[in-house]
Amino acid sequence: MKTADFDYNLPPELIAQRPLPQRDASRLLLLNRTDGRLSHCHFTDILDFLHPGDALVVNNSRVIPARLYGRKPSGGKVEILLLRQKDELRWQALIGGKRVGLDTVISLYDMDGSDSGITAAVTAVLDGAQREIQFSQPVDGRLETLGHTPLPPYIHETLADPERYQTVYSRPPGSAAAPTAGLHFSGDLLLALRDKGVMIEQATLRVGLDTFKPVTAVEVADHTIHSEWASLTADTARRINEAKLAGGRIIAVGTTAVRTLETAALKSAGLSGSFQDISARDAAGETGSLCPWKPVAAFEGATDLFIYPGYKFRAVDGMITNFHLPQSSLMMLVSAFAGREPIMKAYETAVNERYRFFSFGDAMLIL
Repeated sequence: MKTADFDYNLPPELIAQRPLPQRDASRLLLLNRTDGRLSHCHFTDILDFLHPGDALVVNNSRVIPARLYGRKPSGGKVEILLLRQKDELRWQALIGGKRVGLDTVISLYDMDGSDSGITAAVTAVLDGAQREIQFSQPVDGRLETLGHTPLPPYIHETLADPERYQTVYSRPPGSAAAPTAGLHFSGDLLLALRDKGVMIEQATLRVGLDTFKPVTAVEVADHTIHSEWASLTADTARRINEAKLAGGRIIAVGTTAVRTLETAALKSAGLSGSFQDISARDAAGETGSLCPWKPVAAFEGATDLFIYPGYKFRAVDGMITNFHLPQSSLMMLVSAFAGREPIMKAYETAVNERYRFFSFGDAMLIL
């Protein structure tokens, strides 16, 4: 399977540069997995498509102000994008700037451009622009005054209200990017769903920047996805399993919730080895031509689950998702869920109908 199989033509003007004034005012493209039928709706119509007893699973991770600015001893400007915290002082980060090598010490600015008194030393050079850095003091409690919200590279306008790049249910900080499918939910819509009898359950996956990267490998199976930290509590797993056993559906909000739930199902099924190996075994039919539902298990830790066509879904019955970048791992995930041809047709339709794309764009519901 070629990465180029997941390419499509997107006019640049369809990339949404700002959120709509009202969170739940976006359009919604409904894709029926059974027959491939497409329907044009509004996001609030989701009330008609979710049923009492369904479990709507969201990713509650909050975006941290992860973009920091500073200078080298020479005076050269440096941009730091925090990716993953390793301990109290050490972080994995992307570094923007010339000749930022091992032992380089960066003096950080506060948001107002003044000297913060905090430094970051490069302790390891990783792949490409990635570095391990060690701060002179913990920055967890200082990020609100040090950092800036890291908008995706395809958004070129300044966001007036940083909270519009957070979901209304975001709680534990830790993501470098928002779980954007959840940006469509307003508090009123969530309350209406709950009043209808839809369960709202929360998982956590700290979103990394891999979400914006196109796959560069020629063959899909040769791509290595970066791991991300995720967790599902025992109480949440129990309620999700009880909902399924009672006849409800498991609807994931976003690809991050999908990966969390499918990781939890693999763990409950006792499947070992790398998740890429499991995907390859699924593609080869080694796990059976049909994959029945598996309960989800509580877990906390890294997931490197790479979902592409051939993967057999064990937990998720439906998915709410945004429109994704061409040749990205997220395009491959939704194609695995709904089929490549139906997804490519849906994207062609969305382009022709002038849907808004990417983080601040419109949504798709796949059932």
